[in-house]
Amino acid sequence: MDKLQALQNGSDIRGIAISTDEAAANLTAVEASAIANGIVDWLQQHHATDGQQLRIAVGHDSRLSGPTLKQALIDTFLTHSVEVLDTGMATTPAMFMATQFESFDCDAGIMITASHLPYHYNGIKLFSRKGGAEHEDIAYILAHSYPLDRSLPVVGQVQTADVIPVYAQDMVRKIQRATGEEKPLASFHIVLDAGNGAGGFFAEKVLQELGADTTGSQFLEPDGTFPNHIPNPDNKEAMASIQRAVLTQGADLGVIFDTDVDRAAVVDRNGEALNRNNLIAVLATIVLEEHPGTAIVTNSPTSSHLKTFISQLGGKQVRYLSGYRNVINKAISLNEQGVDTQLAIETSGHAAFKENYFLDDGAYVIAKILMLLPKLKKQGRQLSDLIADLKQPAETQEVRFPIAGSDYRAYGEQVIQQMAVFADDHADFSMDDDNEEGVRVTVRGEYGSGWYLLRMSLHEPLLVLQAENDVKTKNSAVLHELQPFFGAYDRLDTSKLTAVLNEA
Repeated sequence: MDKLQALQNGSDIRGIAISTDEAAANLTAVEASAIANGIVDWLQQHHATDGQQLRIAVGHDSRLSGPTLKQALIDTFLTHSVEVLDTGMATTPAMFMATQFESFDCDAGIMITASHLPYHYNGIKLFSRKGGAEHEDIAYILAHSYPLDRSLPVVGQVQTADVIPVYAQDMVRKIQRATGEEKPLASFHIVLDAGNGAGGFFAEKVLQELGADTTGSQFLEPDGTFPNHIPNPDNKEAMASIQRAVLTQGADLGVIFDTDVDRAAVVDRNGEALNRNNLIAVLATIVLEEHPGTAIVTNSPTSSHLKTFISQLGGKQVRYLSGYRNVINKAISLNEQGVDTQLAIETSGHAAFKENYFLDDGAYVIAKILMLLPKLKKQGRQLSDLIADLKQPAETQEVRFPIAGSDYRAYGEQVIQQMAVFADDHADFSMDDDNEEGVRVTVRGEYGSGWYLLRMSLHEPLLVLQAENDVKTKNSAVLHELQPFFGAYDRLDTSKLTAVLNEA
């Protein structure tokens, strides 16, 4: 595979931007310059501008390699007569909005980020006026990338333009309109954890602007070494950090972002995390009150109890393939078919609302919750009350099985097919047909009451097994029953399963 094409990560580009003892860099200024040529080609071919000069905004998160990669992109764009807006520190959703805000009016917005990955990684996310790039768009760009010819003259222009103040003020206005108040958060103490990523602005430019007390907010300063914790709402250490901050400060709410602010989670005043299934339930409650009967697209590894919860609210959960672009595209497709679908969300925290361009925007997720807080307070209710009827499983478990060999995907799919046969032949297992990814199996009898899902990882050579049960210790019984099945496949590394069972 071409070295550039190997950088494709679904609908993004990702690679190692800083060499370490373990791996050499493969996404440096050289590669970025080449990719910029492919981006210009893609925009000219697929997003015709009637011969007008292209206008591209480029921003980055707090990663150490961000400024270098940004400059490499800009240097190439300037050889194509592109008008470049250098936005400096930015967020992924803000870079999309650079294509929507009249004051920016860009043909494309480029965000240099690798989300929650370690400091030495980086990547490129790309937006046109129509939305985020798809898998096939990135494939086209990388296939049409070529090295920068430094003998070419500079015929474009570059100017600096900070998008964050415009984005933040737009968010403030939306919350004010929804609540009918200028300072709707005046009686709230809200703690923000930005994980030293790009989201620290939200404390001053949004929360404080709306009247909130943000005392105790932490890790707001950008620092690409991520010295405090991984900037990832789905990370246990990161979540524990914001939970401690909320309890220490006696805050009403805690908010945590990932590095580029396309994901978020919240913590209630009792220190309880509202992420994964719980966050989906909260947002489902909000959209179903606004749009009764709407469908909500999620990825496949959601709790069975979530489906019941959404159904009881009058909505319909559509389980679909993992990957934020997959759930977004499914929601868009359903709307095109005449099925009202207001929300697409993954358990990882990627959430996109129809009313917000189906953009996976962590700050907008928080905005929707902030819009609700004053109303809840007047009713004498808390955020957690919204999901009081969501049944919680007694235990959950995830086990990953690395697959050896180059044709790992075909091998993994073979294992999944055989798992379906195995489940069909088992007296206490039955296939769940409401599933479009891998195989999902309902368990009962001596195996408790729950389910397990076996699917391929989106980007890595491994199978992912996720299990949930309403009876304590029964996940262990399920895994013991599955151990001989996985042990029969010599290309599967079953050491993680063995370790889990030994700990049980």
